[in-house]
Amino acid sequence: MATKKTTTKKTESLSKGKNLVIVESPTKQKTISKILGADYVVKSSFGHVRDLPSKEIGVDEKNGFKPKYVPVEKAKKMVSELEKLAKGSEYVYLATDPDREGEAIAWHLVELLKIPVEKIRRIFFHEITPAAVKASFDHARNINKDLVDAQQARRVLDRLVGYKLSPLLWKKITGGLSAGRVQSVAVRLLAERAKEIENFREEEYYSLTSELEKQGETPKFNARMLKWRGKNTEIITTYHLFAEDYKVKTTVFKKPEDLAPVNSLLRQGPLTVSKIEKKEVKQKAKPPFITSSLQQEAYNKIGFPSQKTMMTAQSLYEGVEIAGEVVGLITYMRTDSFNVSKDLQSQTKKFIAGKYGDDFVPPTPNFFKSKVKGAQEAHESIHPTDVYKTPASIKDYLSADQYKLYELIWLRFIASQMADAVFNTVSVDITAGKAEECVLRATGRTVKFPGFLSVYKEDDSEEEDEGSALLPNLTEGDDLNLIDIVTKSHKTAPPPNYNEASLIKTLEKHGIGRPSTYAPTIKTILDRKYIIRQPKTNKLIVTDLGVTVTDQLKDFFKDIMDLSYTAGIEEKLDDIAEGDNDWVKVIGDFYEGFKKDLATADKDMQRAAPKPSDEKCPLCGSPMVIRRSRFGEYLACSTYPECKGKINLTSSGEKLAPEVTEEKCEKCGSPMVIRSGRRGKFMACSAFPKCKNTFSIDASGNKVASSGPIETKIKCEKCGKPMLLRASKRGEFLGCSGYPKCKTIVSVSPEEIAKIKKEHEAENK
Repeated sequence: MATKKTTTKKTESLSKGKNLVIVESPTKQKTISKILGADYVVKSSFGHVRDLPSKEIGVDEKNGFKPKYVPVEKAKKMVSELEKLAKGSEYVYLATDPDREGEAIAWHLVELLKIPVEKIRRIFFHEITPAAVKASFDHARNINKDLVDAQQARRVLDRLVGYKLSPLLWKKITGGLSAGRVQSVAVRLLAERAKEIENFREEEYYSLTSELEKQGETPKFNARMLKWRGKNTEIITTYHLFAEDYKVKTTVFKKPEDLAPVNSLLRQGPLTVSKIEKKEVKQKAKPPFITSSLQQEAYNKIGFPSQKTMMTAQSLYEGVEIAGEVVGLITYMRTDSFNVSKDLQSQTKKFIAGKYGDDFVPPTPNFFKSKVKGAQEAHESIHPTDVYKTPASIKDYLSADQYKLYELIWLRFIASQMADAVFNTVSVDITAGKAEECVLRATGRTVKFPGFLSVYKEDDSEEEDEGSALLPNLTEGDDLNLIDIVTKSHKTAPPPNYNEASLIKTLEKHGIGRPSTYAPTIKTILDRKYIIRQPKTNKLIVTDLGVTVTDQLKDFFKDIMDLSYTAGIEEKLDDIAEGDNDWVKVIGDFYEGFKKDLATADKDMQRAAPKPSDEKCPLCGSPMVIRRSRFGEYLACSTYPECKGKINLTSSGEKLAPEVTEEKCEKCGSPMVIRSGRRGKFMACSAFPKCKNTFSIDASGNKVASSGPIETKIKCEKCGKPMLLRASKRGEFLGCSGYPKCKTIVSVSPEEIAKIKKEHEAENK
C-alpha cells in the first residue's frame, strides 16, 4: 500500500524590529516585497479572510442585525501563519486596497488575527510604485470604522435581500433562483427595454438631399432639407422610457408623393445662397478613465466584457515584471474620481511637449469635475503610473490582453492632458422659390488644430466629420447648380437592446450600485439565466425567466425594484462612510418595510403557471407545457404526475433529440441513445419508461458503468453497512450505502470491479 508523503511547512519568523505587511493578492505581495526590501515581511491574505456563512443567513435580525462572521475556507490555512507573524512583529501594516472593501478586509484581519491596537498601522496607495508605497508609511492611520460600517451595511443588506427573496422565488417560480438589491434592478432594466422594443410602432418617412455645385468651384457638396413652406422638415419625437428618454427623428414627408412639389421646385430653381455663418469651435478632451468609463470604452473599442476588463486591469495595477523589475503600471482600477496628482501632471506636460510640441500642452492643466452620482472612494483616476512607459516600449512584457487595455488607458490619459481640438465650422442656408418657400442647409467642418484628437478619438464620428467637411468658397447671393436630388425611405427604429457598456452607463447614471459592483452583477444575472448574451451582436437579452422574476418582484417589492429608491440606498451607504449615519439604523429602516412586503408576497404572489406549447407528449399524446428548473427550460407532460413525459430543450428553446447509438440495451435489447441531463450526457434505453436502464459515459462517449449503484458484499470499515459500486466521470469506486452520514470512499482495481459486476449479473439471472 502506497504511503502518502507529508511535508511540514516552516513558518517564517520575524527578527526583532521587523514589520509585517499584509496585502490581498500574491502578485501584490511579490511587487511590494521587492519595493520594501529585507526590513519587511510581506504576506498575502488571498483576498477576504472572513465572511457571512454560506449555509445560513448569518445576520441576527433581533439583535441589531449583528453579523456572524466565519473564516473563509481558503484562508484557514494561512491564518495561523499570519497570527504567528503578527505576534512577532513590531507593527502590522495593513496594505489592503484603498476603498471600502479594502478597509473591511483590513478590519477582518485585525479581528481574526487578534492584532493589538498599538500594533495596527493602516496604509494604502493608489499606485504600486516605490514612491507611492514608501510614502504610504508616512501617513499610516488606524482602521476607519466608518468605511468598514458602510461596507458591512452593504453586505448585510444584500444578504437580507438575497436570503429572504430567493426562497420566495423558489416557492413561487422554480428552485435555484436568486434575487439581489442591484441585480434585480439590472434585470428589470433589460425586461423593461424588451417591452419597449415590442411596443414600439415603426413609422415610415422620407428624406431629401440635393447635390449642388457652384459654377467653376470645387468641390460638389450636399445639402439637406431644412424647411418647407415655412416649417421645419425634421420632427423630433421623445419617447419616455423606463430609465431614459429616447429621441426619434422623422420628417414631415410621410409618403413619396409628399416630395413631388419639392422636387419640382428645386428643379425649377433658382437656388441661392441666402445665409453663411462661420465660427471657430473648440472640443475638449474626455477625462481620464474611472471604473465605469473604462468598462464601457474597453467593451466598445477592444471588445472586453466588464469582468475581463477588471481582471486585466487588476494585473496591471498589481504589477508586471519588466526587465527583471516588477512594476505597477496603472493606478487603482476601482475609482469614480477624475483626479490626477500634480507630480504626474507635471511629468505628462513634459512628455507631451517633447513628443507632440508645446502647442499641444494646454495653458493650464485640464481639470475634470466628477459627474458620477454619489462619487466616492478612491482619490485618483485610472491612469499610467509613468507616462514614459509607453505601450510600444513595454509591449514585449505584456500579454495580448494587458497590452490592449494598457494602450487604451495610456492613450486616453495622455489625450486628457492635451490641448483642445479646434475646428472651423461653416453653415450655409440655400433657398428656392418665393419667400424662402424651400430652405436647404449644408454644413462643413475642417480641423484648424487637432489637439488631443491626434492621440485619441472617442468614436469614428470625428473621422467622418473631417472627411465630409469641405465646402467650396461661397458668398451670400451666389447662385448654385442642381446636379441631382436623392430621396430615401426610412423607418424609425425602436430603442436598442442594452449591451454591457450601455447597461453600465445606465446603472451609473441612476446611481445604482458602485463601480466595483457592475462586473459581478452582470456575471450573476448571466449565470442565473435571467439574461443571455446574443451571439454575434453581444447584446444583452432578457430571458422569459428574467421577465417572470421581474414581473413578480416589481408587483410586490416596488421599493427594491425602483431606480430612485435603490440609488437612495447607495446615498445612505455613502453617508455611513462619511460618519453621518448609523449603519444599524439604515438597515432597520429598510428592513421594516421589506418585512411587510415579504409577508404580503408570500401570501398573495401567485405561483408562475407553465407556458403552453404545441408539442405533444411522446408517451401519452397529451399537450406538453414549458416548465423551468434551475438548469433551464424543458417540455413536460401537462398531466404530470400521472405521466412523466419530458423533453429537454437547448438554451435557445429547441428540442434536444437523443442521439441513437449502435449499443443494445443489455436488459431488453432495444437501441441505446445518448441523452443530456443535469450532470451531462449519459446513455439510456430508447424504450424508456418501460425500460429504465442507463449508463454513464465519459467525454469520448464510451460507456463507463451502470449508473445505478451495485450493492456489494463488502462491508464499510467505519459503520458496517454494505458498500456500493458507484460510477462517476472519473471512474468507478466503492462508497458507503450510509451516505451522507458515512462518507467512506474506497478505490478499487479493475479486476475487483469486474468480479463485483460478474457476481451481480449472476445474481440477477
